[in-house]
Amino acid sequence: MKERPILFSGPMVRAILEGRKTQTRRVAKEFAGRDDLDAILGRFPNQRGCPHGEPGDRLWVREAFRLTSDFDGDNPTRVGERCLDAGYRAPWAPVRYEVDGAERDWRWVGTPPGHEVTAGRARASMHMPRWASRITLEITRVRAERLQTISWDDAIAEGIKDPRRAAVRIDPIDGTVAQFRQLWDSLNAARGHGWDANPWVWVIEFRRIDGPEKR
Repeated sequence: MKERPILFSGPMVRAILEGRKTQTRRVAKEFAGRDDLDAILGRFPNQRGCPHGEPGDRLWVREAFRLTSDFDGDNPTRVGERCLDAGYRAPWAPVRYEVDGAERDWRWVGTPPGHEVTAGRARASMHMPRWASRITLEITRVRAERLQTISWDDAIAEGIKDPRRAAVRIDPIDGTVAQFRQLWDSLNAARGHGWDANPWVWVIEFRRIDGPEKR
């Protein structure tokens, strides 16, 4: 079993927390320009060699966060070093998560009564260290396919809200896939991997597990 980091945007983190997201699609750059793979992968959809992992591997989620203002001058590596120097068994610090404002150990044991704990500067998801991550995922299935082959069920599993429960009625199939297309393009079109390019993608199915770091 291997463990790797994976980035998610705020809305997708929220979808995972709400139990609505159990799939993610990532561009398979290694397949770019391989039109011959349509026939090959159509026959053998469950591919090994995905750079994000295989069934049984774990992914720890990186998301936007803050530490307390005491650590504003330190990068995550330095924060970890300070924890170890102070006698902790593992890196640790109070964390606030940007997407929902949830806090972990914000007022830790030993905080003086009346001491004001203030949030520090915002930190991008790419800078989140393992010890600050609150979400661990276990990969259950991996396959490779063209982006535009996404189904209605898959779009829902990607975190798109079920239109049957929406206040405004939209087509349950076209509307859902259209929302996924809009989301995909907002993240990938500028990099040349938009919906119209129909790139090969790794489809990673997962389930959330409890896997917090111990200190």
